[in-house]
Amino acid sequence: MNRALRRLAGGMSLVACLAGGAQFASGLAVPVKAGIAQHRLERSFEARLAAGQKVAPGARPGARLATAALSLPDEGAIARIAVPRLGVRQIVLAGNGTHEQLAEGPTLIRRTTGPAPVTILAAHRDTHFLFIRDLRLGDTLTMQFVDGATERYRVTRFETVRWDRFAYPVDPARALLALATCYPFGGTEYGGPWRRVVWAERIGPDSVASPRPEKSAESRHF
Repeated sequence: MNRALRRLAGGMSLVACLAGGAQFASGLAVPVKAGIAQHRLERSFEARLAAGQKVAPGARPGARLATAALSLPDEGAIARIAVPRLGVRQIVLAGNGTHEQLAEGPTLIRRTTGPAPVTILAAHRDTHFLFIRDLRLGDTLTMQFVDGATERYRVTRFETVRWDRFAYPVDPARALLALATCYPFGGTEYGGPWRRVVWAERIGPDSVASPRPEKSAESRHF
């Protein structure tokens, strides 16, 4: 089944994805600053989670229908992504993927609306998204938001694509999560043309079987 794709325009962080490392005089400054920022953001996330967690009477904590829209802060810590098999936990920021934001953590650069939203995160390949190189098909990821909602995903595929050819399904059969970073890992050229993208599908009682999204001749910029 062909599905329309929407292409991520050049102003977003897939263009600058991981170019931020060039602003540091020493390569060692990148992971050090990243680690310090994550400690601070972890505290901010926990404070927001404690203040903003709301559960309807009788509902299971963290429960949320796939069709429900998230109401998130416009800046700062908004979610925590975790990969249990790898022991990874990263705080996700709101924003549009500026160099400053990417230096501190993964950034949520797009989340579509609708019954099956597409969530796109970008981060540096040598710090917060270094773990992408160790992901495997079938790995489980979780996204916990500051309002208490938790979403679970399973890795279904990987792709390597030029930054200006990255596209996501407009109307997928189930909710998707994309993790994007510069490629190749260990490269010295920041802001090069290639991106490594991990695609994961939401899993849970509301999920239904769906085919792998196929590229269509119809794609649109925004």
